[in-house]
Amino acid sequence: MTRMKKRLLTVAMSVCAASAALVTSASPAQEPLPRKVELSFNRFYDFEQLTEALNDLVRAYPNLLTIRSIGKSTQGRDIWLIIINNPATGEDRDKPAMYIDGNVHGNEVQASEVCLYTIWYLTKSYGVVDKLTRLVDERAFYIVPSVNPDGRAYWFREPNTSSSARSGMKPTDDDFDGLYDEDGPDDLDGDGHITTMWKADPNGRWRRSPRDPRIFERVAADEKGEYTMLGEEGIDNDGDGRINEDDPGGYDMNRNWPSGWQPNHVQYGAGEYPFSYPEPAAIGAFILDHPNIAAVQSYHNAGGMMLRGPGVESRESFYPREDLAVYDEIGQTGERILPFYRYLVIWKDLYEVHGGFVNWTAEGLGIFSFTNELWNADQYFQGKEGDWQRRDARMRFGDLLEFEHHFVSYKPHQHPFYGEVLIGGWTKFASRVPPAFMLDELCHRNFAFTMYHADQMPKLSFSRVRVKPLAPATWEVTVEVTNERLIPTISGVAAQKRIGARDVVELTRTPDTNPAEAPRVVASGTVGGWFDAAMSPTEHQPHRIWVDRGVAGRGQRLFRWIVSGEGKVDITYRSQKAGVIRRTVALVEQGTP
Repeated sequence: MTRMKKRLLTVAMSVCAASAALVTSASPAQEPLPRKVELSFNRFYDFEQLTEALNDLVRAYPNLLTIRSIGKSTQGRDIWLIIINNPATGEDRDKPAMYIDGNVHGNEVQASEVCLYTIWYLTKSYGVVDKLTRLVDERAFYIVPSVNPDGRAYWFREPNTSSSARSGMKPTDDDFDGLYDEDGPDDLDGDGHITTMWKADPNGRWRRSPRDPRIFERVAADEKGEYTMLGEEGIDNDGDGRINEDDPGGYDMNRNWPSGWQPNHVQYGAGEYPFSYPEPAAIGAFILDHPNIAAVQSYHNAGGMMLRGPGVESRESFYPREDLAVYDEIGQTGERILPFYRYLVIWKDLYEVHGGFVNWTAEGLGIFSFTNELWNADQYFQGKEGDWQRRDARMRFGDLLEFEHHFVSYKPHQHPFYGEVLIGGWTKFASRVPPAFMLDELCHRNFAFTMYHADQMPKLSFSRVRVKPLAPATWEVTVEVTNERLIPTISGVAAQKRIGARDVVELTRTPDTNPAEAPRVVASGTVGGWFDAAMSPTEHQPHRIWVDRGVAGRGQRLFRWIVSGEGKVDITYRSQKAGVIRRTVALVEQGTP
């Protein structure tokens, strides 16, 4: 072998070794995050499986997770709450907290999967992903994966459509005939699904599509069709001439909250009064008992939306300009995190809602709150089916990607009232629920949006401190408190409506100081600028300065005390939504001139 060939071989081996080393050093970052509990998010969990998964996670991560039942559903199921908190960095009540829930409506099942994914991903990321580790250390999370466990259990257990079992399961007289839940849907053909019924009718308004006979399309006004649509599969169980008009339950947990509540004749499903149902009452009691909640996220389905309040136009004034700026930045960032989702206003872009949950938390409690409507059917074809009619696109998706798995072919059936009908159509796992193979991405993207919201909860620090001598043993102490995040420590609506406790900043003696020799606060107040000589004085108890409007998002507040004495003092800022920060300051000249 020539010297040149040897040299080339040596270089080649060096390159290969370097490449191998590079691959070896990079491979840990490419591996999946380690996990102590194996959960899959290409499937759905019924209530019992969800309960088992939650308990498995708590057993695997006892240092981070706590599980408790905050109440019972109408049928006696537990309303499970998971608390995510690192006790080594403080109690959960002493930190800014985010409340997250899902499955408010029983059929909106993927909301529980997103909640479960959130718990699973945060715990397996702790100590591995720096940003999420910091979030768990600095914040607390309160998660209720299923607000409506009865509806969830019924949806999985019984034949349903994608839109049925929405209600809680307290028997309700929907048709006002004195009977309760006596005329729900019926699985006439015994296939385990509630689909649709069609009756051959030469004067009908529908016909089967010549392109695809599985699709029924409406005929023009001057044409005669071939079929009449009879609605969901069922019979007239109570003999009143109507079908499926009194199915199980009949109330809406998202209409039973105090803010903007209206009675049932105005807002269907509202209940007798706010918190009249056990599930909202249990959640409401928990939230009121945890004023450190600074952000709320509720998961529903479907349509691909990030919704903020108000639910009705008349309550638009509850959202001052400074709060809207916060909502807009979070919502617009969400549109980038969540393709095919839109940031919308409930009353203006969807429909009017009286007594909605996020309306109560936002307008009644001053908490920045979002509802995500999970899954947008435009994701079927990644937005490439714009020229197709909706039914055609949906059917084409079912053929190409799900192989007709969630479509029941139409078959004749002898109906006791209508005679021969056709029964078939989409199952409950179609339409409002994402296909299982797309569930994982749905969970992760919505989790990422919620973590962005959580990261914007207020985070305070003492950014500058100055101690300036004024006379012998007399000092001017000025501090700057900075909010490093977008959300203020007190929202605009909370400040206007005087909701919750005010922020407060105090200068007190250090615990090891002899009380007889402790420095004494002579005067105090707020300061407009760092170099301002004048201050707005505090009238009473000068050691304590009340901060009525808190610290704005990405903003600062300046506070000043005139102190007589020597030694050290403690400065403490307390906020319901931002927690507590402390700083010990020596009474010697220091800080920015």
